[in-house]
Amino acid sequence: MAGVVEWLPDGTPRSPHYGDVYRSRGTDGLGGLAQARHVFLRGCGLLPEGSHPPVWAGAARWHVLENGFGLGLNFLATWQAWLEDPAAPPQLFYTGIEAHPCDAEDIRRSAAPFAALQPLAQRLAAAWRGLLPGVHRWTWTDAGPHGAPRTLHLTLAVGEAAQWLPALDAAVDSVFLDGFAPARNPAMWAPEVLRAAVRLCRRGARLATWSVARSVREALAAAGCRLTKAPGLPPKRECLRAVFDPPWQPRRTPRGPLPAGTNPGRAAVVGGGLAGAAAAFSLAQRGWRVTVLDRAAQPAAGASGLPVGLLAPHTSPDDAPLSRLTRAGLSLTRQRAQALLTEGQDWSACGVLEHRLEDKHALPPAERWGPWGKHWSRHAQPDECSAASLAPEVPALWHAAGGWLRPARLVQAQLQAAGAAWRGNTAVAALQAVASGGWRLLDEHGLTLLEADLVVLAAGYATRALLGAQGAQVPLHALRGQVAWAPMATLPASAAAAMPPFPVNGHGSLVAGVPAGPRGEAVWCMGSTFVRGRTDTLPTQEEHAANRTKLQRLLPVAADALAPHWDTAHAWAGVRCTLPDRFPAVGAIDPQRLAGLCVLTGLGARGLTLSVLGGEVLAAELHGEPWPLEPVLAARMLARRFGGVAAQSP
Repeated sequence: MAGVVEWLPDGTPRSPHYGDVYRSRGTDGLGGLAQARHVFLRGCGLLPEGSHPPVWAGAARWHVLENGFGLGLNFLATWQAWLEDPAAPPQLFYTGIEAHPCDAEDIRRSAAPFAALQPLAQRLAAAWRGLLPGVHRWTWTDAGPHGAPRTLHLTLAVGEAAQWLPALDAAVDSVFLDGFAPARNPAMWAPEVLRAAVRLCRRGARLATWSVARSVREALAAAGCRLTKAPGLPPKRECLRAVFDPPWQPRRTPRGPLPAGTNPGRAAVVGGGLAGAAAAFSLAQRGWRVTVLDRAAQPAAGASGLPVGLLAPHTSPDDAPLSRLTRAGLSLTRQRAQALLTEGQDWSACGVLEHRLEDKHALPPAERWGPWGKHWSRHAQPDECSAASLAPEVPALWHAAGGWLRPARLVQAQLQAAGAAWRGNTAVAALQAVASGGWRLLDEHGLTLLEADLVVLAAGYATRALLGAQGAQVPLHALRGQVAWAPMATLPASAAAAMPPFPVNGHGSLVAGVPAGPRGEAVWCMGSTFVRGRTDTLPTQEEHAANRTKLQRLLPVAADALAPHWDTAHAWAGVRCTLPDRFPAVGAIDPQRLAGLCVLTGLGARGLTLSVLGGEVLAAELHGEPWPLEPVLAARMLARRFGGVAAQSP
C-alpha cells in the first residue's frame, strides 16, 4: 500500500513505513535534508570536505545504491549535489529499493520544506506512476555547471531488499543504508542482506548509515568493511561510515564493463531504423562517436517506415516475462518520445482500447497488481467500448499507458540528438577484425567503408548474413507485414465519424485521425499482416484484402464505413525479424572471440515498444551499468544466449 505522510511540528514529514528515519535530525530546520547531506552524502564522500573534493570528481560515471528509497529525500539530495558540482561525473546511476512505494503527492510534500529540492521533486513525482513489483527506470538529462549535458538514471526495484539485493549485479560506488531501525525491521538489516549489499561494492566503495547498532557494525566488518563512527545529527550522537576494503580477494565480483566498453571511442551502427537509432542514441549518451550506415538514402527506410505504429503493453493472467518486458520497453519509449518529439504531432499518450477477441490477454488478478495496475491496463468501461462502436459488454481492456507514434520521427529525432554521422546509400557487405582491435567495415568490392572500435548490427534480417560470415549465429526469421492507409480527407463525413477516437488493437490495429501522412495530414492506418519467410516489400492484393478481413472482426462498424474506399487506399509493406523465444537479441555476440561486435535485432512487431529498451540494455552490458529492467529479463535479451557460434553443418 502507498505511504501516507504524517506531519511533525517542525514541518518535516514522517511516513508510517519508515518511522523516525525521516524525523528532523538537527536543530537547523533542514530535517530530512540535513540527514541526507550529513549522514549519506558526506558519509560517502559525495560532498566537499575541507580542501578535498567529492570522491566522484572526474569520474566518467557513478553508481549509488540505496536499500530503502522511502520518500526519496536521499535521492533528491544526491541529484541536487550532483547537478551543482562542476566536477561531478556526466553519468549518474542511482538504484533504489522500496517495498512500499509512496504516492507521488507524498514525494512533493516530503520535499515541500526544502526550496532547493522542490523542482526536482516535481520532476520525480511527474514520473511516479505504474510502480508494480519489478524494476522501473527513469532518465533525466540536464545541463551541468559548464553547460555540458549530464544524465541521471534512476532505477527503482519495487520489493523487499532481501529479494532484490542478491539479484542485482552492477558494481556500486556508494551505498546508502537507510530504512527502519534494526530493532523494528531486523529482516532489512540481517547479516545476509548487508552482505548482499557489500557484495556489489567496488573495492574502495563507501557505505554510510545513521545506525551504529552492534549487529550492523559486526555484519559490515565481517563482509570486509573498515568502519568509522562519526558525529551524528541530534538526537543521534553518532553515525556510521565504512569503506569496502577486505584483506582478501573476493571470490565473486560485480559485473563490470566489457573490454570494448572501457573507453568510449568510435562506434559504427549498421542499420538506420528504430533499432539502429536507439543504439546510436544510447551509445552517444555514454560518450561514443557514432556513425550510422544504411543501404537506403534516408533513415527509417525499411520496416521503421511504417506510417504510424501502436504503443501498447502485452498482458497475461500470470504477468508473464513478455508482459513485464513490454511494460519496461513502453515506459522507456514514452520517456524518449516525451523528451524528443512533439505530442499530438509525432506521438500521443492517448490510451489504447484492446478488443479481446477469442478472450486472449486477460489481466492478472487485482490483488497481484494493486492500485498501480490502473496506470497500465484495466478492464474497459462501457462508454469506452461504445466510443469505438463496439457493444458495451464486449471483452476489452483499456491500456492507459498506450498510444500511437510515428516511427520515422522517433528514428530521426534520436539520430539528431545523438549527433550521429549519417552515411546513406552505403551497403555493408562484410566485417573484418582489425589485429590491433576493433573492426573494419567493407563494401561489396572489399573496400573499407569505415573502421570502428565497436560495431552494432541493427540491420534487421540482413544481420543474419553479416554474423554468419563471422561464424556466429542468431536464429533470425523474416516476418513480412503489410498495412493499409489513406488520408482522412478522402472519407465522407459519415465514414470519418465512424472511426474510433483512439487506437484499437486485438486483431491487427486501427489508428485513425492522426497526423501521420507524408505532409503531416491526418490518416487512418490498419494492419498488419504477418507472413513468415518473405523478404520482399512489394504490396500484394492478397494481404490488402486480409487487412480488411481483420478489420471486419476487430471493428465491424469501422470496416463497413471504410469498405467503399478500401480498394483506393494505399498499401505499405516492410520486413521485420523475430526470434524463436520472442525476445530480442541485444549486445555482445561473443565477448571473447568477437570483442566489440554487438547486435540489436529480433524486435519483431514490437519495434516501437522494445527498441529504446534494447539500446539501454546494450549500453548497460557494454559499460557494466545497472540493467534498466529486471536482471532476469535482461539476461533473456542478451544475444550471447545463443552461444555466439554458428551451428556446424552435418
